Amino acid sequence: MSAVTDSGLRQASRRKLLRFVQPTVALLVTFLLLGVPFWLVISTAGKNQAEALNPNLAPPSEWQLFENFAQVFADGRMLPAFLGSLLIMIPAVLGVLVLGSMAAWILARRSSRGLAVVYALAISGIILPPAVVTVVLLLRQLGLAGTPVGMIGVYMGMYLSTVVFFVTGFVRTIPKELEEAARIDGAGPVRVFVTIILPLLMPVLATATILICLYVWNDVFYALFVIGGRLDTLPLNLFQVASAGLYLQNWHLIFAYIILMSLPLLIVFIFAQRKIISGVTSGAVK
Repeated sequence: MSAVTDSGLRQASRRKLLRFVQPTVALLVTFLLLGVPFWLVISTAGKNQAEALNPNLAPPSEWQLFENFAQVFADGRMLPAFLGSLLIMIPAVLGVLVLGSMAAWILARRSSRGLAVVYALAISGIILPPAVVTVVLLLRQLGLAGTPVGMIGVYMGMYLSTVVFFVTGFVRTIPKELEEAARIDGAGPVRVFVTIILPLLMPVLATATILICLYVWNDVFYALFVIGGRLDTLPLNLFQVASAGLYLQNWHLIFAYIILMSLPLLIVFIFAQRKIISGVTSGAVK
């Protein structure tokens, strides 16, 4: 009896130890994966040119973070690039949200084999990246190569699948009786969507908005091929000036530019992280 009691006590103490060790290890791993790169960026951005020549985790001997910010903003043409990013991002995000939510509403409310195939094709864009050469050649044929309209169209085509995926699952959780009651009162499809469905989609649309903004804001690959040399966005401008004489081997300025470029969306993400979690769990999981 005593041996059984001792074994039970050991198992209980082992479980208590695991309850303590597992979250501690998870927090340490998270801190290393996120905290170390973040500290590398901050510390390098606060150094002078000589200290930042070989980026490392050592703190600067004298912090000059805000001086580097001022130099980057003045000499790096950040304001035109910021306006260029807004010019591309805002229409692309609004367009993909409107078209994607309307398409998702139809796909969620009507069931048939044909629409099931359409839905599968619509969300296939999540895992099938667009071919850059084909996109550029098509834009040239349409006369949209090197234009903001062409870049907006590329982003809308790339991220429409994300909105359809999120919103379709969310719409299926909305009771159909709400729409039926509106139709009985004489509301047409457009009015039903605008007055009934769209307000209920705000949590998942907020999630999709933030995610797509992150994708578009940080993209340099597609922007380089579509509008490179004709319109500057922040990542594209960073790529260009980092290859030029201004930032050549000036890692403190490059990292300072990265911080300033990431700051607007970082602030939005901090204030909207609850909407991101609620939108993902309500839309994609359900």
